[in-house]
Amino acid sequence: MPVPVTPLMLIRCIEQKTDGKKMHLDHDWVPFEEINPKLQLAVVCSEDQNYLKHFGFDWGAIQKAMKENEQGKHIRGASTITQQTAKNVFLWPGRSYVRKGFEIWFTLLIEIFWSKERIMEVYLNSIEMGNGVYGAEAASQFWFKKKASKLTKDEAAAIAAILPSPLRYTANPATNYVEKRKQWIKGQMNYWGNKLDYDKYKDDDEPKKK
Repeated sequence: MPVPVTPLMLIRCIEQKTDGKKMHLDHDWVPFEEINPKLQLAVVCSEDQNYLKHFGFDWGAIQKAMKENEQGKHIRGASTITQQTAKNVFLWPGRSYVRKGFEIWFTLLIEIFWSKERIMEVYLNSIEMGNGVYGAEAASQFWFKKKASKLTKDEAAAIAAILPSPLRYTANPATNYVEKRKQWIKGQMNYWGNKLDYDKYKDDDEPKKK
């Protein structure tokens, strides 16, 4: 089932209206099969390389982020794709303990009841990918004038490269920062292969469920 609208989409529309701007919401849901595997792989390489291994939380990334933040380095996030999906679909932006508590709860529910394919489908159809642009299909049309199923590796990496701050960066034309990040993502994609092996995840995870 499609997710037609999320709290973040509505919040962004209100912000646009408050700022005196024209409200813009570009969102076109497409089935999992119509999202190019290259984009699925690109966002995993960019956002959550343990996506197929963890159960919603990457404890290694969390510990690393806490250590770096304690050392006074730039604030580092450690949210997984599942956590981002929970936040985007069910919750509102923010850093309060209440919101984080709900995020943990929904993350666990999602991992229990949804497959990794379903989580990826919802994530790539709901995430913010530009100013008023949400989801893979809308982003593909907005940035590259083509369907999400037709994205090249370079284009998929470019979209993934802007995800940390989609309102600040542009996928096309790419800024110097986005270009460098895009090249790094493509290198990771070459290491991973052509696509995510969801079946291998199921096989590896099956003994744990018995």
